[in-house]
Amino acid sequence: MDYQWYPGHMTKARRMMQENIKLIDLVIELVDARIPLSSRNPDLNDLAYGKSRLILLNKSDLADERKTKEWVRYFEKQGFFVVSLDSRQRNGMKAIEGCVAKACAKKIERDRSRGILNRPVRTMVVGIPNVGKSTFINSFAKKAVAKTGNRPGVTKGKQWIRMSDKLELLDTPGILWPKMGDQQTGLHLALIGSMNDEILDPEKMALSLIGILLKDYPQMLEKRYEGLYKAAENASGGTPGTDVGKPKIPHVGEDDGTADPASVLEGIAVIRGCMKKGGQADTARAAGLLLEDFRSGRLGRITLEEAPEIPKQETAEETGE
Repeated sequence: MDYQWYPGHMTKARRMMQENIKLIDLVIELVDARIPLSSRNPDLNDLAYGKSRLILLNKSDLADERKTKEWVRYFEKQGFFVVSLDSRQRNGMKAIEGCVAKACAKKIERDRSRGILNRPVRTMVVGIPNVGKSTFINSFAKKAVAKTGNRPGVTKGKQWIRMSDKLELLDTPGILWPKMGDQQTGLHLALIGSMNDEILDPEKMALSLIGILLKDYPQMLEKRYEGLYKAAENASGGTPGTDVGKPKIPHVGEDDGTADPASVLEGIAVIRGCMKKGGQADTARAAGLLLEDFRSGRLGRITLEEAPEIPKQETAEETGE
């Protein structure tokens, strides 16, 4: 499947960001903590060249905590200010305020030396679709100032938001990039909901996700779906939704150490009661439920990418500082 989505409004949004970047002191980039590399727009480095940078690893409550810590270290080694957070909660906002002050300390001191005492720090909030920019802004502002939605493309235009006398935010639409050569990146973006689901094949996505989970998180498949089966069995006093016996979710280490994603998806369909007339598993419906379980965190805390090692000679050149 070719993972590609770049609707017309994204071209307009990118042009708007280019026109406004000269007004900006700090770029706050939200990435999804489950796919920190795939959820970074590669065009942003050119766009934000020379600007202070803060990376927020958002939705960290859905990500593998150990791997999130590794990603924080990875980005810090590159010279970025970094905070991991769940933007629906406000307990990480003080850390962000501290990073904004540190990142813009030279700018604030420069203004003071010129006798400019009241100009607020201007920040641009950027990120791919459905990464949680508007939710973050509302939590940061402690009020609903940005429209939110659990789908890509909710924010279509720019919006200046005055947070205080010392800080202004420019909210921008989520944008991807025109040509996505790496289809693994495209798959990751599709799995977290940053592309339009209507143009994708959920069953193929689910099979790819199962392949990843069998390799890295096999216990989560078994825990989620065997657990659901047992709960339904206890409630019904028998085998729920089927008379063919208890389906098994295979996992790495069982039998010959391999498992077939298609068989796993069929097992999930039976356990979730996704059956067609005649007793055939409705794998398309089961695929949708699996994707929702992953996106919501019901499967568990999962990170799809490992933080790469950084050569010691690499510095913060990418930030333009």
